[in-house]
Amino acid sequence: MDKKAAVDNVEMRLQALETCIYGDNRNKSYKPLKCAESLARIQAGLTNTANKRERVKILHKKIEDLMKYLDPQFTDHIAVPDTMKLEFILAEEDFLLSQAALLEQASNLQPLLESTYIRDVPEHATKLQRLSQIHLKQQDQTDAQSLEVKKLFEEYNKMMFLLSKQFTQWDESLRKLEEAKGIRPVE
Repeated sequence: MDKKAAVDNVEMRLQALETCIYGDNRNKSYKPLKCAESLARIQAGLTNTANKRERVKILHKKIEDLMKYLDPQFTDHIAVPDTMKLEFILAEEDFLLSQAALLEQASNLQPLLESTYIRDVPEHATKLQRLSQIHLKQQDQTDAQSLEVKKLFEEYNKMMFLLSKQFTQWDESLRKLEEAKGIRPVE
């Protein structure tokens, strides 16, 4: 259904375009218009007219001057005298000098950008990517190993706590037995 609506829409637009080009009376006398031939005939007529008239020839010669006058920067050229331009430049002297120094510094550093180290960057990029993958893999292994060590420490601490508790109980039992027998504990 959408395709039919789209086709109908295109046909309506085409019809409107044809009406704009040919007009409403195209059905009465349908003759295909040859726009290129008509335009070429009009151009030839204008050229012949221009060549016959002296004033038009002069105008063609002055087109460059006219284009210069139509340029938006021409008004700036007329409106701003050279002394004002000089004052603008002198007002920005510090900025221009700093920019010149930066440009000179950049041109001095240009050989560094053309060094073999910089040219070899794409080759090193593949190696770096491979090393990054190895690093990520080792980091994952380190995380796993850290978890294992943490578990072992927890087990160790639990074992030490239990052993300490057991030794404390044994110490208490021995102390009671020694007191019962009258033996003095060695300190």
